Amino acid sequence: MQTGTDRRKAPKVPDGLHYRYVDLVDGDAVHVFTPEGEHERAAVLWIHGGGMVIGSAAQDYARCMEVARDLDVVVVSVEYRLAPAHPYPAAMDDCFAAWEWTRDHASELGVDAGRMAIGGESAGGGLAAGLVQRIHDAGGTQPVAQWLFCPMLDDRTSADRSQDGVRHFVWNNTSNRVGWTAYLGTAPGGTDVPDYASPARRLDLAGLPPAWVGTGDIELFFDENRSYAERLRAAGVPCVLDVVPGGPHAFEALAGHTEVARAYWQRSEAWLRERLASG
Repeated sequence: MQTGTDRRKAPKVPDGLHYRYVDLVDGDAVHVFTPEGEHERAAVLWIHGGGMVIGSAAQDYARCMEVARDLDVVVVSVEYRLAPAHPYPAAMDDCFAAWEWTRDHASELGVDAGRMAIGGESAGGGLAAGLVQRIHDAGGTQPVAQWLFCPMLDDRTSADRSQDGVRHFVWNNTSNRVGWTAYLGTAPGGTDVPDYASPARRLDLAGLPPAWVGTGDIELFFDENRSYAERLRAAGVPCVLDVVPGGPHAFEALAGHTEVARAYWQRSEAWLRERLASG
């Protein structure tokens, strides 16, 4: 669980990287990882997973440091408020505030504001997709990419009781329904879901930034991930859908040492590197 102590615990940062913690507003905060060297860089805003109800940025410290080192970018990791104590739109507001802070402090951070991407895993991937939609509608500086690992995109999956009997590894539909109910503050699957809360419900996906969507074919979110990627393509948005046969939920984080997970991670980084370079 996220606690006031956990969120301020500084990671052990390897040589060549700098770390800082910044309080924003309303319980929101960011963790900033910056490679050494004085030159302008791209940036990645990263959002951790946890089904909207558990987790903290600390769980992804190692990933954030790897991205910062591998791609020579500034990584800003969001510490957002969790449901059910803070239902929608708290987490989305926190992520949007982190985006605005990164954009507004780009010069101070040594960041090129025209080369910023948004990424996340699981619930963080869903928040990233919703955040991209919100930024698109708000106008102004736009992300150049959305980097989505097994994103939690569609509350209607949790309302599908036929999924309850399937033994999905790591995250099953019972847990999914708990997460969505806590986040929405009501039973999922209804007709009145706020904009950006369940990104797959958005009808018009045109104009969103290029996307990379990664998923395993045995995980609960496979169908909603594949459908979203196909709809992005149909709307004219460049989208790579990377499907790993036999991959369970968040396998690249839970079994990152395996050959299949490393290959998957390397493909994802190669795609993001290209997007950040081209802007």
